[in-house]
Amino acid sequence: MRFRLTPRETSFYDMFAASADNIVTGSKLLMELLGADMSARAEIAERMRAAEHAGDDATHAIFHQLNSSFITPFDREDIYNLASSLDDIMDFMEEAVDLVVLYNVEELPKGVEQQIEVLARAAELTAEAMPHLRTMDNLTEYWIEVNRLENQADQIHRKLLAHLFNGKYDAIEVLKLKQIVDVLEEAADAFEHVANTVETIAVKES
Repeated sequence: MRFRLTPRETSFYDMFAASADNIVTGSKLLMELLGADMSARAEIAERMRAAEHAGDDATHAIFHQLNSSFITPFDREDIYNLASSLDDIMDFMEEAVDLVVLYNVEELPKGVEQQIEVLARAAELTAEAMPHLRTMDNLTEYWIEVNRLENQADQIHRKLLAHLFNGKYDAIEVLKLKQIVDVLEEAADAFEHVANTVETIAVKES
């Protein structure tokens, strides 16, 4: 790692870790949604909404710290991009849960559970990786694995779309379910954006 003569603001590391831990909470709520009957979904959505608000607060705290810090641990643009991408993940997960409730979806199509499992694994990896930003050690396997998971998510998404358009569902139901699986795919993309930003930071700091 590059040697520095100037002190750095270290609270960013804790804030990134807190933001990633909150994403794990969101992924667990997604998993909970899978096994819930329709009567329980509104309460899960409410908890997801609270988690999303906590994510917003964490993101705003990072931006505030960024604007008030003269010296940062790495490039300001990378801090902004990392915080924004972490926030995007929570936004997409909350949107997916909200759509399931708003559209009164009786049964999610087969394959959505695989999408959510990928997101849950990516959330765990991201939460494990954030503390390593302090030293930039042991991060290579993280971004490689998240990129692999995103490729897996792409394949699952394509299969889901093929299933939705096979004639089993009516047109309105297809529109509802497609929007849900598309948002879950966007969450997977956002995890990859986080991993790519971490890789960029690590390369610059090496």
